[in-house]
Amino acid sequence: MQRRSNWQALDGVLLLDKPGGMTSNTALQKVRRLFNAAKAGHTGTLDPMATGLLPLAFGEATKFSQMLLDADKVYEARVSLGVETDTGDADGQQIASAPVAVDREGIVAALKRFEGEIEQIPPMYSALKLNGKALYEYARAGIEVERAPRRVCMHALELLDAGPDWFVMRVHCSKGTYVRTLAIDIGRVLGCGAHLAALRRTAIAEFDVGQATPLEVLESEAPGQRMAHLCPADTLVAHLERRELSAEQADAMLQGRTIATTETTTGLVRIYGAEGRFLGLGERFPGKGLSPKRLIATGATMNLRGSD
Repeated sequence: MQRRSNWQALDGVLLLDKPGGMTSNTALQKVRRLFNAAKAGHTGTLDPMATGLLPLAFGEATKFSQMLLDADKVYEARVSLGVETDTGDADGQQIASAPVAVDREGIVAALKRFEGEIEQIPPMYSALKLNGKALYEYARAGIEVERAPRRVCMHALELLDAGPDWFVMRVHCSKGTYVRTLAIDIGRVLGCGAHLAALRRTAIAEFDVGQATPLEVLESEAPGQRMAHLCPADTLVAHLERRELSAEQADAMLQGRTIATTETTTGLVRIYGAEGRFLGLGERFPGKGLSPKRLIATGATMNLRGSD
């Protein structure tokens, strides 16, 4: 492990294509060491088995991670029919089995039943906490605890491919969705049971896995090459309206003061100062003006020029 004094102040966003077989935190720490970044965080975990899009934030960009935690997600999931496991995925132990007698039309009909708002009971093998302990800790100790159902939204479920005892679906869903639980529930509707055999996250909000860099590519590159994959710190808030401020307005905002503007709507905006320097987020108040909401440290300099 590197000594803390060797870490460098680094600000920006990396879109990582996480490999399977490792936790999101392990992937984060590997990338953090590759960049020697003093501060880093991810924007929502992927199960160890899962692959795909995992945006990582460094330095001042970590202040905007919540934007992607709250965003819709898209997954491609391979579901194995006929067997249920205790974890709901291929890493678990078989707990039930049944003959498979379903066709493509039956699968499509089952998927339709889960579109829209539904309630899910979080799986025991999850990182949700109860009394300060993750649910998976109870599960590993053989203890099952009561979990309150959570309302999530399946914006779209699309069958991509199917075989005699498996199918692949695209899942466009809201935050907080457990695709493992969805696989189990679909299997029960089909009458044969099911578990999640493979999962790949392909999109979060407007970000696509096609934009992401595989970990093995980063590991093979020299430090200067890796920096080319780093996006500006405002990447996570690029969907918000952009506001350019005068030097006087920027100084006032950085001092925590509301500036007079002709606001007609509420909501957050990206704010920029001289030479397009990203300053953070402002909040609009009709009839009052623009107030600072979440600002970056003014001493931060690396990769803080705003994106267009």
